[in-house]
Amino acid sequence: MIGGARVQLKGWQQAAVAVGSAVGALLDPRRADLIAALGETTGKPAFERVLERMKRSPEGRAVLLERPRVISANVGHAWDLPPNTFGAAYAKFMGSRNFSPDDRPPVRFMETEEIAYVATRAREVHDFWHTLFALPTNLIGESALKVIEFEQMLLPMCALSVVGGTARFSDKQRKLFYQHYFPWALRAGMRSTDLMCVYYERHFDEDLEDLRRRLGIIPAPPPFAPQHAA
Repeated sequence: MIGGARVQLKGWQQAAVAVGSAVGALLDPRRADLIAALGETTGKPAFERVLERMKRSPEGRAVLLERPRVISANVGHAWDLPPNTFGAAYAKFMGSRNFSPDDRPPVRFMETEEIAYVATRAREVHDFWHTLFALPTNLIGESALKVIEFEQMLLPMCALSVVGGTARFSDKQRKLFYQHYFPWALRAGMRSTDLMCVYYERHFDEDLEDLRRRLGIIPAPPPFAPQHAA
């Protein structure tokens, strides 16, 4: 069973939670609980599509069968892996920011265990994607990753997060995002494999660059680097 008590909402209640969460998240993008609630109350059709894709993928089916959780007890060994590995890169990403994989809020508004797990998985692999795409956790980096997440899952919350995030940019940040990170994120999201069908924990001991190549991932280039066509 997925951790956290789930709440069954009627249609009008779901709409009310979605609107309230959207307004609150726009006012304060740091509220992870509001962003999570927005993703759940607007994302059921998207999560259902992701679930069907995972069922058609051998690796995705393994994830659904075993339901791995990205929590400290399960990923702590990444800190002991060789520095060239994906696991070590993930550990460095988390450790340098004093992040814990246990800090993400639980899924509350999904009707079934299966869909609740898909929503949980999408939430928990977020930092794996940060690591693979070499994106920072500042407002520009998070907005760029939301573009990729939207292309991968078509979650309305991701599009709304990009709109809300860019609205808070300074003029300099907005220019940097739309001239540099946004076009890269569009290419990167379309080029990479179906990232929700990857059993990341099984790839911790693989070379980071080899894994990126196999998954079709283009790491974020340094700011002001020229953008080339795919």
